[in-house]
Amino acid sequence: MKAIRVTAHGGPEVLKLEDVPQPSPATDQLLVRIQAAGVNPVDTYIRAGAYSISNLPYTPGFDAAGVVEAVGPTASGVSRFKKGDRVYTSATVGGSYAEYALCNAQTVHPLPGNISFPQGASLGIPYATAYRALFQKAHAQPGESVLVHGASGGVGTAAVQWARAAGLTVIGTSGSAEGQKLVKENGAHHVLSHRSEDYTQELMQLTGNRGVDVILEMLANVNLGKDLSLLAKFGRVIVIGSRAKVEILPRDTMSRDASIIGMTLFNAPPAELQSIHAAIYAGLENETLRPVIGKELPLAEAAQAHVAVMEPGAYGKIVLVP
Repeated sequence: MKAIRVTAHGGPEVLKLEDVPQPSPATDQLLVRIQAAGVNPVDTYIRAGAYSISNLPYTPGFDAAGVVEAVGPTASGVSRFKKGDRVYTSATVGGSYAEYALCNAQTVHPLPGNISFPQGASLGIPYATAYRALFQKAHAQPGESVLVHGASGGVGTAAVQWARAAGLTVIGTSGSAEGQKLVKENGAHHVLSHRSEDYTQELMQLTGNRGVDVILEMLANVNLGKDLSLLAKFGRVIVIGSRAKVEILPRDTMSRDASIIGMTLFNAPPAELQSIHAAIYAGLENETLRPVIGKELPLAEAAQAHVAVMEPGAYGKIVLVP
């Protein structure tokens, strides 16, 4: 089968399309024939060597959608899946940038028929991250307000959809006119340009100078210092992404009894993950969740996808198609 392989950490150029043996599922594993694989920023950090969680050589990728090709033996004798089932993955054993992916059964989830395979490949990390940030970490409640930074990207669009469906007042930011249009279409009540020098004043006017209850922060090294001055009393900033150090004024947290909460999806315990994916399935079925595909690229163009996913002006999800 064809798969992207990384034999040395480095830039996007280390992503190479190669022929590798097709794996077979062991006990409590599934083999999934990949129809689309999701590209996430974390994939680029691992490729560059920032996270030491993959032994070289390896195939990148966690998220994918496709069809069950084979089911391994089950320890309990019962399997949720059979050959031919439509599924999406939230993790893989050997990487999702491939024609086939081996997965542990607990990381495979049913994909409703109204959701395309590229949309299914957009779910694992973005929608689970947004849900965990909003509801398991920030404990956002109906009637509260939320500021979603980078609301036109994969996690951002998911967060806007989750928050709007849950009854929050949603304010989203994007740096382009196209992205701002997308944020509005996804359900945000208000859309701001984070490239505008006075967007923070606009936000405070929108909230009657009260500030927002929750901020989902995708680039803390740029925004965290400003975020703290935009919070209402007892507000929470959930740090989802950061690429460098940042300086803050602690008094901004003291005067508001505010909280800065860091998170990564990889720390979520199994019970939380089970709850997240049950919520994702329900949201897909009732169409409150609508994954947005920004770009589809052939598997051979994985390097281009890694460049695109880190560029400013995010728009929906980037997926690779074998």
